[in-house]
Amino acid sequence: MAETATFSLGKSKKRSRWIEEATRSGFFLCALASVLTTFGIVFVLIREAIPFFQVVPFWDFLFGTRWNALIEPRSFGVIPLFMGTMIIVIGSGLIAIPIGLASAIYLSEFASDRTRKIVKPVLEILAGIPTVVYGYFALTGITPLLKLMNDDISVFNALSASIVVAVMILPMVASLCDDALKAVPRALREGGFALGSTKTEVSLKIVVPAALSGIVASFVLAFSRAIGETMAVTLAAGATPKLTMNPLESIQTMTAYIVQVATGDIEHGSVSYYSLYAVGGMLFLITLGANLLSHRILKKYREQYE
Repeated sequence: MAETATFSLGKSKKRSRWIEEATRSGFFLCALASVLTTFGIVFVLIREAIPFFQVVPFWDFLFGTRWNALIEPRSFGVIPLFMGTMIIVIGSGLIAIPIGLASAIYLSEFASDRTRKIVKPVLEILAGIPTVVYGYFALTGITPLLKLMNDDISVFNALSASIVVAVMILPMVASLCDDALKAVPRALREGGFALGSTKTEVSLKIVVPAALSGIVASFVLAFSRAIGETMAVTLAAGATPKLTMNPLESIQTMTAYIVQVATGDIEHGSVSYYSLYAVGGMLFLITLGANLLSHRILKKYREQYE
């Protein structure tokens, strides 16, 4: 009897050990696939961008002020595309950041549990709407409203694109800020109340500064999300690579140009075709830099509470 129990126990331990090893191997393969995918993307971007820079000098690409990749005479100065992207990023950030932070403060500090359970899922539903829907909403809903206030505004314009991108990144800002605020220890709040502070004073003067690293990181990640937005911007902002800071005009972002080239209207192997990878590489570096900045902010300014 004892031998049978010992045998069963040994067999069970052996099975558990095999399951543990298989699980560990599965997790390792998933991590390896992610790393290999990243290296694969970088390799393709570099390989396909080299023929472009063999024809177009790097400094002309980086500092040129005219972009015309489809019609002769062609020019490949990326600054108009970069400025168009920055208009969308800055415009959407000016809208989404204050509203998202205010929503997070309300949900974290003021809302009841019942209200929070209703409002937060509804807010996060915005993140699940397809981006192409946002683009058509900008064309058929936002732009007509803007034209009621200013008839000179273009059908395709940066302002309506900024508004819809702000709506898209709003759930990210609100959710990440809410998580950062919730992570602040309750002892800090109680200490503020013990000193006679009001709920608003505790929220704005104690909780928000304590969660500043997470809040700033959420802003940077939201900017990164706005930089990479494609379909909504392509439909709403148009395809006019223009060096302008006027949000009422039609512009073209880096992602919108990539979509334009990917439609297949450009001959494969041409300089214009390879410019797709040059722009994509620049977009990759900007997004990578934004993500590294957010992690650096978290690491440098993270508060440690005992």
